[in-house]
Amino acid sequence: MTDSTLQGGCFCDSVRYELRGSLRGARACHCSRCRKAFSGASSAYAELSPSSSFVWISGEDLLSIHETGEGWGMGFCSRCGSTLCGFHDGKVHGLTLGCIDGDPAVDIEMHIFVDSKAPWDHIGGDAVQYAEHAPVDREDGGDGA
Repeated sequence: MTDSTLQGGCFCDSVRYELRGSLRGARACHCSRCRKAFSGASSAYAELSPSSSFVWISGEDLLSIHETGEGWGMGFCSRCGSTLCGFHDGKVHGLTLGCIDGDPAVDIEMHIFVDSKAPWDHIGGDAVQYAEHAPVDREDGGDGA
């Protein structure tokens, strides 16, 4: 995966961002909390690579952060409700793939919490599936979503 510049934003285009670098660890989480936060069958989320640089281009003051656990949170547009990103210790940890303009240059690598997926959800593709969390082998130790 090569470094590039990605831009994205919310549904109403009030909140915009830019990422210089790349994403990693793309996953879909099927837990009930992610289904509600993303209004769908699952989340679609990827972490910022450690060497990436993230900046808000506009609308940062419209960002609402909902704490999801100690040190973790999710960022939403306060106008349209789009789920934009995940936070860890006050910094953007990852991005929701649906809010990126164009190709985010990642594929879903894993599905997590598939044991609690919605009964109407049928997971396709060949990405590995985990009943709950994926095995932790990264330095941050979190699932980010």
